[in-house]
Amino acid sequence: MTADDRPARYAYLGPRGTFTEAALLTLPGAAEAEHVPYATVPAVLEALRRGEADTAVVALENSVEGSVPTTLDELATGEPLQIVGEIHLPVSFALLVRPGTAMDDIKTVASHPIAQPQCRRWLLDNVPHAEWRAATSNAEAAQHVADGHYDAALAGSFAAARYGLAVLAEDIHDVADAVTRFVVLQRPCTPPAPSGTDKTTVAAFIGEDHPGALLEILTEFSVRGINLTLIQSRPTGAGLGSYLFWMDFEGHVADARVGEALMGLRRVCSDVRFVGSYHRADRVQPEIRRGTHDDDFAQAATWLESIRTGRG
Repeated sequence: MTADDRPARYAYLGPRGTFTEAALLTLPGAAEAEHVPYATVPAVLEALRRGEADTAVVALENSVEGSVPTTLDELATGEPLQIVGEIHLPVSFALLVRPGTAMDDIKTVASHPIAQPQCRRWLLDNVPHAEWRAATSNAEAAQHVADGHYDAALAGSFAAARYGLAVLAEDIHDVADAVTRFVVLQRPCTPPAPSGTDKTTVAAFIGEDHPGALLEILTEFSVRGINLTLIQSRPTGAGLGSYLFWMDFEGHVADARVGEALMGLRRVCSDVRFVGSYHRADRVQPEIRRGTHDDDFAQAATWLESIRTGRG
């Protein structure tokens, strides 16, 4: 419940029956919350920014297709929002059709653009003459099939009952054990307390393109023993050659090594957006190199102060 005793509102990519909704339902307390579907990722995030929702859940990365550009761009350049958690959801698709449809009847297959590449080989082998159609979500694709606009949809098998469809084939994928990473977002707030298995996300903007610009950024992490788990360049929209770097890395903003790295980034970049420190879904503990523990930074600061004050 929220402070005004109403159920918490969660915004997510709809309609009902998306993988995003399935991810949302794994969160503690989600069953008692109000779930509000939106047609697009930007609409989900704007609902959170406007206060129409308390929390939002959106896809950020897929183990087969990589990052979701719309999510990265919206979080890097829109009004600030903050990641407070992440969810790893195994994803496998089903081919949903209207009852009575056979494989040979399928001339069009709809899905979200992220889903189609994960099943490209399967589609070529099983429905080689079918044309693919884009939908804003896999559940919307299922809805279009139910309405008679397309012959089949790639979606979660759990969406079949919701839209009155039949599962013609399931466990569809080109790469086994695919996982989609979803992030849980709120308006800017104090980050969750460090857990020892944390991740931090930032967007770093390069002021001017010059030789070694990326190296300058990476050095801030390397010299402090911080492992990057994702780095993605994205255009800022300010003109050709203007880029930002979206980065996930091990550690929490409360850790001395992470704080020092963020200060270093702020010195060498034109801007740095802090997007969040949060618990890792996989609970992997980072390997902290000698000389980069919090105590090491504290001792080094004490040593420097002793020199500056003549007590060295």
